Amino acid sequence: MIRFESGETAWRRFATSFIATVVLLGVAAIGFVAWQDPYGLRVGPGRAPGPIMDKSQRFFYPQIVRSGLYDAAVFGTSTSRLLDPRDLDAAFGARFANLAINRGAPYEEAELARLFLRHVEAKALIFGLDSNWCEPDADQYRHGMPFPTWLYQTVSYRTYFQQISWRTLTMAQGVLLNRFGLAKPKMAANGFTVFTPPEQSYDAKRASAHIHNDDNPLDHIMPAGVDISDPKGPMPALPWLDTMLADAPPLAIKIVAFMPAHAVLQPRDGTPSAERERLCKERVARIGAQRGAAVVDFRIPSPVTQDDANYWDGLHYRLPIARRIVDALKAVQTGGGDDPAGFYKVLTAR
Repeated sequence: MIRFESGETAWRRFATSFIATVVLLGVAAIGFVAWQDPYGLRVGPGRAPGPIMDKSQRFFYPQIVRSGLYDAAVFGTSTSRLLDPRDLDAAFGARFANLAINRGAPYEEAELARLFLRHVEAKALIFGLDSNWCEPDADQYRHGMPFPTWLYQTVSYRTYFQQISWRTLTMAQGVLLNRFGLAKPKMAANGFTVFTPPEQSYDAKRASAHIHNDDNPLDHIMPAGVDISDPKGPMPALPWLDTMLADAPPLAIKIVAFMPAHAVLQPRDGTPSAERERLCKERVARIGAQRGAAVVDFRIPSPVTQDDANYWDGLHYRLPIARRIVDALKAVQTGGGDDPAGFYKVLTAR
């Protein structure tokens, strides 16, 4: 005799099966992600980080820091990303990671540097500054990029749940494929990537068009009520720089560099923006003097920054310029003064 379930019983059975399936899938997803550990939550001395399967530096740099494999680092935006750790290793006798973030806000750069200083007895630190460090809203994160604050805090059981997302599942899948030789890492273990096109494809006319027609990629909407015309207005990011340099080991090499944007993106003499930048550089020079850091200014009109052939666009220089920057940083660190060719100036406290 066939018995038919009531509608209520059938619905209860379906709901129970559905919930059980969801729970099992959720547990499986958490277990799979924890097993592959795409963000390196278990990374530390003695446990090397896994392959980096995504280009989002904000999510993947923390595991490079926690690995303990590097005792020196570069912090900044994309204007610092072409500094090759291998060149820096040779110049400064340290093990460098390049931890510069595309379109990085000062807040993000500072969070990453703080994480580095908590986990590493730093031998050398290089801070590449752009104009956004001088802005009155620099303490506000406004670039619209997701920033995983939880990855910059002490790892706990909660962190394993906070990381769960479709993105993380995709990254975990990428790690698994890499283990079988079916997928390549998106960047080197030291964070370095040549993100510009191949040098052999350089087109001078196209680059010049970008330089003179594009807007500054670091520009962003200012919050209501902030007056950017006041050269003496607040520069809230500079105390962060001061604190980070103060927290560095006393014997660490410390260098702060204003990176070489093309002259078309530098403020014109006599404008409020130019005066504000001058005051900002003076404040950074004083901070550097107090904390034992060399301060170098590449962000000046020079034979390099006035020559379109050195750039892909107004912010991003070519690889030969990156190597010149490393040589310049070494020269300054060993006591050298202003560049005779005019590429950079050494800023001192007044």
